[in-house]
Amino acid sequence: MTNAPYHPKIDLQEAIRRSRTARRIIANTWPDESLPTILRRALDTALDAVPALAEEIERLSTELRDTRIRRANLAAAARASLSAQRDGERDPLSYLRDELSAQGYTPEGRA
Repeated sequence: MTNAPYHPKIDLQEAIRRSRTARRIIANTWPDESLPTILRRALDTALDAVPALAEEIERLSTELRDTRIRRANLAAAARASLSAQRDGERDPLSYLRDELSAQGYTPEGRA
């Protein structure tokens, strides 16, 4: 896994715009009475899902970015600890302890 940022292959704002356009086309093409209720409900449900899905993709992208940063920081602390051990430092695990604490994995790091 690399630390490259994730960029969705689809423009989420464009997907939302397209769903709104589709909704307008349906409303202008078929008055309420001319489109069967079950079909209108199915279309509304599908079109309503687009903004919610876009929001969830954004949330997950942010969570993924944050997780990658935390993982990279832990890997850097582990490498620093290994180097410190090779160099004969008195407390080589201090780098790892500090990062684990900063990320809330130790009792003193929890708020």
